[in-house]
Amino acid sequence: MSNKIKCSHILVKKQSEALEIMEKLNNGEKFGKMAKEFSIDSPSAKKDGNLGYFTRGMMVKPFEEAAFSLQIGQVSQPVKSEFGYHIIKRYG
Repeated sequence: MSNKIKCSHILVKKQSEALEIMEKLNNGEKFGKMAKEFSIDSPSAKKDGNLGYFTRGMMVKPFEEAAFSLQIGQVSQPVKSEFGYHIIKRYG
């Protein structure tokens, strides 16, 4: 198991927003486009939600656990953290 992974995320305040975005993604909307449009994490939103590479211990626990459990190319269900609801996509 790799100790460094690369992910993008979309961060929103409400679970209902996260679920609406999940529906759009499931209907073929591009992850990066959704991140630019809806994510409240503006530094990553500008880059299609890209968080770059990170290792364990760098992210809040719920986010980290979800991110490290994804396969490459997989998108998570909404993950609740102290910042809101994340939809995470693993790239590497």
